[in-house]
Amino acid sequence: MAGQRPRLGPRLTRERSHPMRITFKLFAMLADHLPSQVDGSAREGNVVSFEVPEGTTVQQVIDRFSLPAKLVHLVLIDGRYVEPSARASRVLAEGESLAIWPPIAGG
Repeated sequence: MAGQRPRLGPRLTRERSHPMRITFKLFAMLADHLPSQVDGSAREGNVVSFEVPEGTTVQQVIDRFSLPAKLVHLVLIDGRYVEPSARASRVLAEGESLAIWPPIAGG
């Protein structure tokens, strides 16, 4: 039909990654790996909140801060344990708190 635009099929859109805010807590000697600011957010003690892209995993945050693997012992998200085998696949969600402790010796 002359003068009419062809009807296009379903619109293809690329999913866009929206930033999400998480809280990151490092304990004991790991706190030394936390800079005074992360993406413009100031560190408060051993805690900082910052944005990560949607789909960011626990392991990606660990890698971003160059945490030594032998010191990443206890990993919790909102108080729930994340096994070492799940850290590369566990995706963080908006508002979650990621806390990491090194091995602790005591007696």
